[in-house]
Amino acid sequence: MKIALIAHDKKKDDIIDLVRRYKDVFKDHELYATGTTGRLINEIIGLEVQRFLSGPLGGDQQIGAKICEGKIDLVIFLRDPLTAQPHEPDVSALLRLCDVHCIPVATNLGSAEVFLKVLKTR
Repeated sequence: MKIALIAHDKKKDDIIDLVRRYKDVFKDHELYATGTTGRLINEIIGLEVQRFLSGPLGGDQQIGAKICEGKIDLVIFLRDPLTAQPHEPDVSALLRLCDVHCIPVATNLGSAEVFLKVLKTR
């Protein structure tokens, strides 16, 4: 499965903790991520991640393009709902593409855990 990982700045620690706890699941899949998120996962957890640009610089749109090409199967996007994002239109477009292409998307730790627990049982 091809999994995209994205996290707003205030959610970086959360995504690192999530990937650490489910490393045994993630290691069996192809990982993609926006710039900083991917770098942190690679450096801290040691998993290989294909990195795109930082979200505000177009990384969200690059992942959206992969979704349109049928090259992403799951998106975990830990959003910060309490902080305005300068690239909010890109975020909205990415979520819309997930809906259009029927790609499961987790936008918080609760939904991400549900998806990962299912993958763990496979």
